[in-house]
Amino acid sequence: MDADEYLKVRLEPQIAWYDNRSAQNKLANTAAKIVEIVCAAIIPFLAGYAKDGNKFISLAIGILGVVVAVSAGISALLKFQEQWIKYRTTAESLKKEKYLFQTKVEPYDVDDPVSVLVQRVETLVSQENTNWAQYMMKPGKGEGHG
Repeated sequence: MDADEYLKVRLEPQIAWYDNRSAQNKLANTAAKIVEIVCAAIIPFLAGYAKDGNKFISLAIGILGVVVAVSAGISALLKFQEQWIKYRTTAESLKKEKYLFQTKVEPYDVDDPVSVLVQRVETLVSQENTNWAQYMMKPGKGEGHG
């Protein structure tokens, strides 16, 4: 496999995948935080009207409290912010390797820069896969889940 083929078939799709996953996790993290903040802010406002015994307002307060708890729980479970940062870091590291390779600067200023590129890129991707596997092996993670 030559350099152009490796860039097109392996490196660029990996960069795109990590970019996409980073963006998805950033969006999920931001959305969850917005939901939590808005619902938490509305609760004390509505509480002022609940003193009249309005069951609708009391129900709304309860539902908003549940939404805050569920949103925070999902965020903690799926670790949107942590995943966003990890995926962004990997994407940027892969981009850096691509640019260093294309400009033929260290460590790519050698006789066989393609093999150096392949080794460094595959190491980055492998590290990310290893980190994922270690996360899934933690107690309570991945047991009976796909």
